[in-house]
Amino acid sequence: MDTAGGGNSLPSASCPDGQKRRVCYYYDAGIANVDYGAEHCMVPRRVDMAHALVRSYGLLDDMKRLRTRPATEHEIRAVHDAEYIGLLRDLTPERFSADGSSSMRSKAEAFDVGKVLKYKNGGQSIDNPAIAGLWDYCQRYAGGSLAAARALASGEADIAINWSGGMHHACKARASGFCYVNDISLAIKELLRHFRRVLYVDIDVHHGDGVETEFLESRRVMTVSFHQRTMDFFPANKGFVNDVGEGKGKYRALNVPMKKGMDDEGYHRMFKPVMAKVMEVFQPEAIVMQCGADSLSGDRLGRLNLSIAGHAQCVAFLRSFNVPLLLLGGGGYTINHVAACWCYETAVAVGKEIDDDIPTHWYDHYYKSQGYKLHYPVSKARRNDNTEKYITEKINDVFNNLSELEKAMPSVQFKEPKGRSIDTKVLFYDSPPREEDDPMERLQRRCQEIDQRCFYVELGKRQMALDTDPQLYRPEVVKKYHANLSSLTHKRRMRTVSASISFPFPYLEFRALRSHIAIQLRPATTSFLAASTSATSSFNCGQLQNT
Repeated sequence: MDTAGGGNSLPSASCPDGQKRRVCYYYDAGIANVDYGAEHCMVPRRVDMAHALVRSYGLLDDMKRLRTRPATEHEIRAVHDAEYIGLLRDLTPERFSADGSSSMRSKAEAFDVGKVLKYKNGGQSIDNPAIAGLWDYCQRYAGGSLAAARALASGEADIAINWSGGMHHACKARASGFCYVNDISLAIKELLRHFRRVLYVDIDVHHGDGVETEFLESRRVMTVSFHQRTMDFFPANKGFVNDVGEGKGKYRALNVPMKKGMDDEGYHRMFKPVMAKVMEVFQPEAIVMQCGADSLSGDRLGRLNLSIAGHAQCVAFLRSFNVPLLLLGGGGYTINHVAACWCYETAVAVGKEIDDDIPTHWYDHYYKSQGYKLHYPVSKARRNDNTEKYITEKINDVFNNLSELEKAMPSVQFKEPKGRSIDTKVLFYDSPPREEDDPMERLQRRCQEIDQRCFYVELGKRQMALDTDPQLYRPEVVKKYHANLSSLTHKRRMRTVSASISFPFPYLEFRALRSHIAIQLRPATTSFLAASTSATSSFNCGQLQNT
């Protein structure tokens, strides 16, 4: 398929160059419990959904698992101001809302946390709410990106993945665009300890302003951002083609702005030649790629029109250069599309073909709207404002900027970074974790014979009834129910359950259910699990509680 123009085809997305790569993967189950609020676009549970897909496709068997370790306050200070870090550490929703005029609230709003932001179009929102567990959340996703960077620097991995990272808007002393700590900048600084030049590539629908600002005057880091650039789109007044960096970093910031409706063909006419030239001129020793999925068709916020395959072609293209590659998440607000995209890009990283039919797993009902398929059709109704003339002009502008960088590069001498030894024993699990600290992980291991989604949805719907009528889950009733379900095809099973059970149930109920399972599993529920899984006597309430 010729998607790049000029007769040059991109490598196959699912197996880019026929070569395997050593891939490591970071997943922290605690991130799924973070709640930005019922009306907020950011839903961290999408990472859990992506992980569930990755697992259901068997991709975990092809990757080494990175140990979960929160970033320390000292590590985060490499990018962020101490006073701002102190706020993130000490802030709670209760302290923020205790008094409308409290010093904590005023301090938080000074850093754009919990502040009502007003926009030129008359809209307003609280982009960066004072959420419960804020500091722990920041430490978790930042710790994942640091661990992934160290895995690449150690030489033990060719590609490292942290889908919970990619928070590219966070500034030195300010939250921005749903981002509190800039894990990308932290990871790049870690890589600079070991590599002379690091390239940052951003395919989020929004401009990667926080990372660009952090390295605006650095000649060892080049930032390249492909993004939607319209006057009413966040972030305002940034990401224009003539924003090229400053001082020693001049021409090391490259911006490729696009209009609404950009499709796969037009995107890759820009992406492939630009990135090929960047690789030739800058010659990076490591690449950090932010894979924001809000550039996909049908996103709640973005207005580009990429398919999952088109988005993944960007990953495949950079993978083909065989340079250490760090893949991070980012934006993405239609969560079933996000999870499907990041799962597919995990397969691209591994170099493995995966089926378009989504396997049965506890989140599969979220993919009903796309026919339980990994790939979904892009919008045919969305108008593409990127004309042939516009694309040609922007490519020429970008190449003019690259020619200026090319003139400067031969005169730049890069010293070998001092680096430091990395203890890989603390980076990786000795054996793949099967249960970790998440009740969902343990339940999946013990419930492989049943339709777990039915269990979760039914238990969520019936948990109040458990207190008053434990007979609802008599073993013989449960066995009969699952016997009936197992006789149906997957689609008929979904329709059967859909007709009798309302789902997806609210996220807060889902969180309550996780706590219910992990902390105070009732006898009736234990009987239900035992009947549903044909579990041995070793499976009991105590094992689920002792975490």
